[in-house]
Amino acid sequence: MESKSAVQALAALAQDSRLAVYRLLVEAGPEGLPATAIAERLGIPANTLSFHLKTLSQADLLSAQPQGRFIYYSANFARMNALVAFLTDNCCGGRPCTPAALVSRRQKPGASA
Repeated sequence: MESKSAVQALAALAQDSRLAVYRLLVEAGPEGLPATAIAERLGIPANTLSFHLKTLSQADLLSAQPQGRFIYYSANFARMNALVAFLTDNCCGGRPCTPAALVSRRQKPGASA
């Protein structure tokens, strides 16, 4: 992933409602959800949701699949993984990164080693 693409994806996610939509779609898995279900679960009006879905689609973070009268939206997991890989590409000076949860369990503040 190029830096310009990463910035576009991060900019699309840098808004509360869009981030909530994206996280809901990630949780829903590859099957996705119809726009009506997204609006109901998150309490977002249809016209506002449409705007957010368009922004996420333009950033290639989700895809839309018409099914009958509904459009199902799902997270673009390949794009998500590429973004995460881009963000962690130079992590920890080339050494494997230790998840923060593991570090905090091993080294609690004020605890002696």
